[in-house]
Parts: sequence; structure tokens; C-alpha cells
Amino acid sequence: MPRLNALLGFYALLYGSFAAALDYQLQPREIAAGVYIFEGRQEHFTRHNGGNIVNTGFVITDAGVVVIDTGPSRLYGEQMRKAIATVTDQPPVQVFITHHHPDHFLGNQAFADVPICALPLTQKIIARDADALLDNMYRAAGAWMEGTEAVAPNCRAEAGKLTVGERRLSVLAVAGHSGDEASDLMVYDHRSGTLFAGDIVFHGRAATTPHANIQVWLQVLRDLERQQPQILVPGHGPTATDSRAIRETAAYLEWLDTTLREAAAAGLDMAEALELEIPERFKSLAVIDEEFERSVFHLFPAIDQEVLHGGAGNGTR
Repeated sequence: MPRLNALLGFYALLYGSFAAALDYQLQPREIAAGVYIFEGRQEHFTRHNGGNIVNTGFVITDAGVVVIDTGPSRLYGEQMRKAIATVTDQPPVQVFITHHHPDHFLGNQAFADVPICALPLTQKIIARDADALLDNMYRAAGAWMEGTEAVAPNCRAEAGKLTVGERRLSVLAVAGHSGDEASDLMVYDHRSGTLFAGDIVFHGRAATTPHANIQVWLQVLRDLERQQPQILVPGHGPTATDSRAIRETAAYLEWLDTTLREAAAAGLDMAEALELEIPERFKSLAVIDEEFERSVFHLFPAIDQEVLHGGAGNGTR
């Protein structure tokens, strides 16, 4: 028994040391006056990165800090809040969640004392699917998720302009990445011309499509390219000061949709679709092989049915 107790004590100490070493090393980077981001890695969720693959950010006003997305875990949210405090004495006064994917909102616990706003459909999906979304992240990120609970947004966001302190912001409600209804939120800071685009835009990384309506998404991207913000913060990947990231996302989605439709029309099954060649121009995108495979699983069955029955399906067209 003493030996067992000693062994248990050793493992407890080892786990405690490991947990204490979990550090997202969040460094706020100023991209415009009073506008900061935390840039995530161009990777999938792993137990090494703790889910730190997403861009989050904040805007400092003289009435407090507006936060955009809270990251993949309670720990991320707590470390994010501490990092914000290194550049401003202003407290967070409002949080916007861009959509329901878990890397964007599971840090909400750290901001439970301020309004956490999301579009109504996003609120509904998080409330409905919170346990499943949380379980997926626990499996992917392991110990980084310790103590994380899925806190649903408690504030209804609506499209339109708002003023926080001296800054004018616009909330934009669009669709495409998260479905065919308005469940993708973007935040635009008028002073700096910065758009936090959420996962409507990916940059240097293959887009994720688990809930995508590609044709709706492409129309949003076309509209966005015409508006061309001065600084664009994608959901994943580096910021951009031109339309390159928008065009890159659109080009990949167009190829993906066309390729899967042609495969279905040619009578290919899913196993054969998975073997399709990815064009050279997309091979430099981060995690392209894995995301293409996931997209085939997500999209091909409905596309196949739509082609087979001449229009039935899930509306990806």
C-alpha cells in the first residue's frame, strides 16, 4: 500500500506539473491603432497545440474592450483575458462570437461577467449541440480542456452599427460557412477599416466545410471582395491588406464544389472521390489533404443525391 500511495502521489505530481506547463503563449499583436489579434497556428486540433488554431482579437475603446471570439478552452479564454490586460487597463465590456464551431467560443467561461453576443441561430446551435461540441474538443485537445464547460452566448447580436466609446463598429450577419441561414457574424471597425471575418475567410489554409453551403458562401465572398476592407482578419491564417485571402478562399471552394459535382455526375463513389487529385495551386494550403478528405465526407453524399435526383439534396447549390 505505501508503494501504491507513493506511485499515485508521483503521478499526481507529474500531472500537476504538466497542467501547470500548459501555456498558449498568447501574444497580442497590434494590427491597427487599438486593434489587436492573437494569431493561431495553421494546424488541426491536437494535444500539442491545445486547439490554438484560431484567430481571436479585440478592439480597445475608451469605454472598454470589445472581444471577438474567445478561443477553444477555458484556459485559452483566461490567458487571453490576462494578455489583454498587458496592453490596456480597460476591461472587456462586450464579446462577439462569430459562429458555433468550438475553437471560437469555448473560452466563454473567462468572459462570463460581460455580455457574450452571437447571432440568434448561433445561440440556438450552441445551446443544442454544446455537449457534442465540447466532447469533440476534449478528445482532440486532452488536458488543455480541463475545467472547460460550454457557455452559450447570453446576448442576441443583430446586424447593424453600434458605438462603443469613441469607436463605431458594424456587426454583419452572413451565411455560408456555418450553413445557409445567417449564422456567420463579422465585426467591422470603421476607424481602422479592420474586418474580423471569422471563418468566412481562410488564408493560407484549406477551408473547413462541415456545415457549409458553398454557393451562399461564394456569394458572400464576392460581395466582400467588392467592399475590400483595409485590413482583413481571417478566422484562420495571417491578416491581409488586399483581396488575396478572399480570392484564395473562393477559388478553393469553387474547385471543391465543381470537382465533387463532376465526380458525382461521372458515377464515382465516395472512395473514388477521396482519391481525386488536388491541383498544384492548392497544395501549399495548410492541412489541405486532411481538409479535402473531411470535405468529401461532409459534402459528397448530398451532392451525389442532388446530381442523381436532379436537384434534391442539402442545398449546396
